[in-house]
Amino acid sequence: MSTRTLPAVELGLRPEVVVAACLAATWLIWGSTYLAIKWALISLPPFFQMASRFLVAGAALMVWMRLVRAAAWPTARQWLNAAINGALMLGGGLGATAYAEQTIGSGLVVAFVAVIPIMIAAVNTLWGVWPSRNEAIGIAVGLGGVLLLTQGTGFAASPGGLLAIAAGCLAWSLGSVLSQRRLPLAPGAMGFASEMLAGGVVLAIMSLAAGEPAVVAANWPFAPKALLAWIYLVVFGSLIAFNSYMLLLDRVSPAIASSYSFVNPVIAMLLGVVVDGEIVTTFEWLAAAVIVAGVVLVMTERRH
Repeated sequence: MSTRTLPAVELGLRPEVVVAACLAATWLIWGSTYLAIKWALISLPPFFQMASRFLVAGAALMVWMRLVRAAAWPTARQWLNAAINGALMLGGGLGATAYAEQTIGSGLVVAFVAVIPIMIAAVNTLWGVWPSRNEAIGIAVGLGGVLLLTQGTGFAASPGGLLAIAAGCLAWSLGSVLSQRRLPLAPGAMGFASEMLAGGVVLAIMSLAAGEPAVVAANWPFAPKALLAWIYLVVFGSLIAFNSYMLLLDRVSPAIASSYSFVNPVIAMLLGVVVDGEIVTTFEWLAAAVIVAGVVLVMTERRH
């Protein structure tokens, strides 16, 4: 059985039930993690928050894979690949996302993040993989939506946050393509664990460079809301949702597995408005809808 297989499969659940549960995890959990990141920022600065999250989750997953699943340790080359991917995807991608959420609402951040599949399609052109006509239209529509979104009040009020989230999306996209084409990880969940550990180390270095330990000490004891949000990110965001996504990659088409990219913005924006009182203008809702339309075009063409 694949090392990506989740315990649910081993318990004899029907494949369609497992797939539905995994889709729900990537749609709902990943859609809610952006609000959890914002709540964790109450006590935990961005890079420290992400570093501790991925170090704990990566260590737990690696211990499980080694002791329970008897998976082999990653090779030296695979560790190097994990370090590069972790630096790009976790350090640059999610680290920048958390940084941006200090000044930009979680709903608007994830609306911008929805453009990642479009960026990945663009990065793939460096390897001679050119988009089809419909994909090119989708890329143009999605990027047009991003330009509209940046003109809204949320991003206009924080040029630094806008720059951070743009750089983060580019870093995540580049890391995603490199992990597929040039920098393969160890098989299955062991590879994911090594990437989380390596990315956590990079984020810890970024945290030290930013002087965050002093902020952490000043915020001790942590607010209960921030601590609960951090635990949610470790258990649900890093362990459950990531493993669910890995299983989807084994069982369904990439287009279906990546469907979270146009569901998460809706979930995140609704949670931000309803639960946290964030203000999203009608203009920003329309811009997000344009982005999602572009992503749907790209993903539908890939499925065909």
